[in-house]
Amino acid sequence: MGFIFHRGYCISQQVSSFTKGSHLSSPTSFTRMFSSNNCNQESWKLGHLNHVAIAVPDLKKASEFYKNILGAKEVSEAVPQSEHGVYTVFVNLGNTKIELLHPYGDKSPIQNFLDKNKNGGIHHICIEVDDVKIAIKDITSKGIRVLDPEPKIGAHGNPVVFLHPKDCNGVLVELEEVKKS
Repeated sequence: MGFIFHRGYCISQQVSSFTKGSHLSSPTSFTRMFSSNNCNQESWKLGHLNHVAIAVPDLKKASEFYKNILGAKEVSEAVPQSEHGVYTVFVNLGNTKIELLHPYGDKSPIQNFLDKNKNGGIHHICIEVDDVKIAIKDITSKGIRVLDPEPKIGAHGNPVVFLHPKDCNGVLVELEEVKKS
């Protein structure tokens, strides 16, 4: 038995018997399956890699490296993200971005990361989804933990959620809702 999607629903096609050399001979029953345990995924889609985030101990030096050494044409100014406890700088690479992260405030999660990694390093990856709330529901039903059950507004002004790295092969994964127009 296999699963197929039809108009946003996962449908199970159950066939009781085959007749040699002919089409299906017995009635075919279709059952709507609403449980994500029976389907690969509810109605949300995984999109493009949005950015790779790098925690840096010196934001100015890191920005200058991408702009002056590597020749990146689009390097933003530092923007404080008080809700997330970071300053962000985005380096636009055309097909994706690098997000430079630096601590903002006393309770910055980036400071904790830098305390363990003095030179900085890759902090997380961000992948676009078309519906973050449905993605959270589906992913958590499969045993993957989220760091906060409710999405927050991220640096691009879109809802984001982080998946626990222990459930994602040691990688902190950010899902960002991006509506395609």
